[in-house]
Amino acid sequence: MSILLWIIFGALVGWIASIIMGRNEKQGAIGNIIVGVIGAFLGGFIMNFFEQPGVTGFNFYSTFVAILGAVVLLWIYQMFTHRA
Repeated sequence: MSILLWIIFGALVGWIASIIMGRNEKQGAIGNIIVGVIGAFLGGFIMNFFEQPGVTGFNFYSTFVAILGAVVLLWIYQMFTHRA
């Protein structure tokens, strides 16, 4: 995928993951892009660990994998920064 497609894909995935985790108001567009792209790599790593294909392009399966990775990334981030 080209850089522009990664940015669009990351923005979409990061936005969906931030809605799922309830952080939509706390991170902006750049945060969504960063979370989406890193989440895609993390989701691909998780799926490769289970011997399944990771992100294979701009399709439904890859979007699901990337959202999974982004949600895990936001969950880990929330564990380390959440104050009681």
